Amino acid sequence: MILGVGTDLANIDRIAGTLERFGDRFRNRVFTPTEQNKAERRRDVAGTYAKRWAAKEACSKALGTGLRMGISWRDMAVSNLRTGQPVMEVTGWAADRLASMTPAGHEAIIHVTLTDDHPWAQAFVVIEARPLPR
Repeated sequence: MILGVGTDLANIDRIAGTLERFGDRFRNRVFTPTEQNKAERRRDVAGTYAKRWAAKEACSKALGTGLRMGISWRDMAVSNLRTGQPVMEVTGWAADRLASMTPAGHEAIIHVTLTDDHPWAQAFVVIEARPLPR
């Protein structure tokens, strides 16, 4: 069963400007060390950050809260499997919210997909409740 769906579109040039203006203050407020390491190793640093920004926005929408009600940017983190597939991990208040949304006898799975075509970065998040094996 689908518990939530979210999408977001971020402007890569706007994120690049924010990185230039606020630097580490912005990076450390919004992105986990893992996300920062990934972005800083990429050729398109701003595009990588923009996709993760969009994923966090999309995840907060799928959680039904947007970025309010105590959710923190760093409560949502994008990493990648060895195959390159993006995955979303939630901690803190976001994890609490996810747990409260998940019906008994189910596990929550967060699906995320990212794309970009300069100057746009886009993310979709679908939260699924999957029945636990009996």
